[in-house]
Amino acid sequence: MEPQSLYKLIHPVKYYRDHLNQLMRPDGRKFLEYRPISVNVNSIETADGSAIVKYGETTVVCGVKAELAAPTSKEPDYGYIVPNVELTPLCSSKYRPGPPTDEAQVLSKNLMDILINSQCIDRKELCIEREKLVWTLYCDISCFNYDGSVLDAATLAVMGALMTCNLPEVTFDKNLKNYRVDDSKKTRLNVKSLPISTSFMIFDDNTVLSDPTAEEEELSSGLVSVVSCNSEICFISKAGMSSVETKHFDLFVEQAKNQEKKVVSLLKSVFCIASQ
Repeated sequence: MEPQSLYKLIHPVKYYRDHLNQLMRPDGRKFLEYRPISVNVNSIETADGSAIVKYGETTVVCGVKAELAAPTSKEPDYGYIVPNVELTPLCSSKYRPGPPTDEAQVLSKNLMDILINSQCIDRKELCIEREKLVWTLYCDISCFNYDGSVLDAATLAVMGALMTCNLPEVTFDKNLKNYRVDDSKKTRLNVKSLPISTSFMIFDDNTVLSDPTAEEEELSSGLVSVVSCNSEICFISKAGMSSVETKHFDLFVEQAKNQEKKVVSLLKSVFCIASQ
């Protein structure tokens, strides 16, 4: 093993601190520099909408499957959106086969909160017949390679998949109390807004870095993800710290809003190309 690699293995924090003292991260990025982002939509033919997203080496796939269901009594004219994140041994050696990990369940809950808070989908538009029939959109998100900022990649993958989701025409017969599905007539799902997640890490309780890798996440004293939608903050998650300094929080918000504009522009350009 090379001396540099051995030093990193034995003293990972000091190795990282040495790089930051040179105003550069180990992968060559500046403190607030983001990794390249790529998006591919309509990648899964069997899904009603799909997208593949890469944040650096982090790779996430989302497929949307639409199914018909009965609404709840509390929300008789609302459909459902159900995100589900899967983190398997395929994406990282730290995961094991078996039931969903706590991290996967937290990611699924965070995505649900993001979709609800941003109001990117009007769930009333998923209603076909009040108290009788609504659409359920199952958003299955699989991480193929885990290298940090998974919530950012998963959020973008979900939005890309929803933007390409097409729903067949459904006619409900009130007299016969049944329905007919016409797959020859499909309507694109109405996505009203695009929430974008941006993650940050705090190192040594003072240094802020954007878009952390998996190695950086392990060394952080705190992780924060800020979701911006139409330049408004709609969701924040925090892990590893009891509190966040005001100066850091202001920086997170500013960076998240700037990143939102860039990522939304990228997603719209990909969507326009795919629609041609």
